[in-house]
Amino acid sequence: SMDIFSYDEKTGAMKQLTTAKGYDAEAGYSPDGQWIAFSSMRDAYNRTLTPAEQKQLETDPSYFAEVYIMKADGSEQKRLTNWPGYDGGTFFTKDGRIVWRHFEENGLIANVYTMKPDGTDRKQLTDFGSMSWAPYEHPSGEYFLFASNKLGFENFEVFMVDKDGLKEPVRITYADGFDGLPVPSPDGKQMAWTSSRAGGQGAAGQIYLAQWNHEAAMAALKAAPLRQGPKK
Repeated sequence: SMDIFSYDEKTGAMKQLTTAKGYDAEAGYSPDGQWIAFSSMRDAYNRTLTPAEQKQLETDPSYFAEVYIMKADGSEQKRLTNWPGYDGGTFFTKDGRIVWRHFEENGLIANVYTMKPDGTDRKQLTDFGSMSWAPYEHPSGEYFLFASNKLGFENFEVFMVDKDGLKEPVRITYADGFDGLPVPSPDGKQMAWTSSRAGGQGAAGQIYLAQWNHEAAMAALKAAPLRQGPKK
């Protein structure tokens, strides 16, 4: 079992916010600090599972993970998603929406979504038919960075997509192997990410840092074609 705690840097006080059986993690605060979005697998333990679900739990517990929201003090815990497959990687956006990634039942295809904090107005931002995950918002609030293996099962690259998912995502990295887990700096002028491009001893991944040109990114997104894929 894993639970979410809060820690007060000034007083050193620690408080346990979740107590449900199972995995509670991947938590992020809302911009006003009043709410926390997180991922929980409690649905696997708070009801009687079918034989098929029981088998699924033994092979892949993450299948039961859903997005939840709670007050910053741990109260008013509420479930927001209700799909088979792993929902997690939750963050709040600058404008108070929740961004996360949803894995389909087979665990091989994932897409990036956003929704309001009450679970409504769901928007699908990616539809590559591959594993698109680890979304992180640029500080401008205009677009998200994410990783996808669209170009080959073992070859993850960093892409960016506009905040409404209207345009085709734009590719950012060009290297064999893994490029993913992108995070922009608070001022939006740099990007850190994990890459296996060093090869050899570093094949498992090293952290890289690059300069980021927000104006060029906006121009590239503006020039990108409209997204043609299926919208759910």
